[in-house]
Amino acid sequence: MVTFGSALNLSILFRVHVDDQFKAMEQNTYIAAHERKARYAFTPTEPAKELIVFVHGFMGFMDWGAWHLVSAYFNAAGYDFCRFNLSHNGTTIEQPTEFVDLEAFAKNTYSFEVFDTLSLIGHLEATHRTWERIHLIGHSRGGASAILASQHWNFQSALGKVCTWAGICDIERRFAQGADLREWEKSGTRFVKNGRTNQNLPQEYGLYTDFLANRDQLDVLHAATLLAQRLHVFHGDNDLSVPLSEAYELAAASGTQVTEISGADHVFGAQHPWDKQEMPPHLSELCARTLEIL
Repeated sequence: MVTFGSALNLSILFRVHVDDQFKAMEQNTYIAAHERKARYAFTPTEPAKELIVFVHGFMGFMDWGAWHLVSAYFNAAGYDFCRFNLSHNGTTIEQPTEFVDLEAFAKNTYSFEVFDTLSLIGHLEATHRTWERIHLIGHSRGGASAILASQHWNFQSALGKVCTWAGICDIERRFAQGADLREWEKSGTRFVKNGRTNQNLPQEYGLYTDFLANRDQLDVLHAATLLAQRLHVFHGDNDLSVPLSEAYELAAASGTQVTEISGADHVFGAQHPWDKQEMPPHLSELCARTLEIL
């Protein structure tokens, strides 16, 4: 792996990659769950031997906030980088940053997101190259997808590290219980509020039945146990969306430690859109701490 002698060198290279990233980035599509096409952005760097695949979270997308700067950061450190849209996240090929396909959003499942992650990696190996190692980074719900995808690793490239950024540790607790669950079953659809867009986004009851049908394959803590020391858990201690305690559950299951980012919220200081040329301090610290373990 390419290493750099100082933070200054990496900072300079990072700025170069920010300026040049759209020249180097390949915007393509892959075939995901239900034969649905979704976008990905593969940013190569030479001479990279390892790839990082980034999995976005719930109500997210690959170009949310400062994720493009995250890509540039790891490119500057000598890694190929790929971020992608999950197939049923509500965006489309034509509008990859807007929740315009509410039918797809409504039909999304956790199984789809694991399938998408594996399909994307297979596509990258088939159309680009293989790598010595592929590392996975997942934000929020994407952390669970990254952990669960690792159970099904069957690629030419070896599995490297799996890193969760504000990741969830359990899927079942994302669902309502009691009367709310019965009402969801009766109506067939529930709605979740997107605070940024002010949309009420639909979720069909199939999200829950898919979990019940695939409970063993969607057991995040069990998959974390199998990963053991390959799992690295990062979490802000001011996260109001996913409790810090879930990070410690992941760490306990895998026998690893939690890296806390002091003062960081769920998105590590970023927001959408992000028009600045530098990452927010908490996200910058997160990237640097992640790079240390890679």
